[in-house]
Amino acid sequence: MNWDRIEGNWTQLKGKVREKWGDLTDGEIDQIGGKKDQLVGALQKHYGRAKDEIDREVDDWATTIEDDDYRARRAS
Repeated sequence: MNWDRIEGNWTQLKGKVREKWGDLTDGEIDQIGGKKDQLVGALQKHYGRAKDEIDREVDDWATTIEDDDYRARRAS
């Protein structure tokens, strides 16, 4: 899923973010607002891992969201 769509659907995706990265607070998730760079920065802060590692994880998560969205559209 491209980040414009993630940003536009951030309110609906907050629950999935909480499921994936439970250490993020609700305030942080609200502040991130669907912006990839802010999500990566917050995850680096909480998990202390390298930026490129977090970046790949976020991209993988976005792909999963896109796959779920595609399957849901096909099923309806």
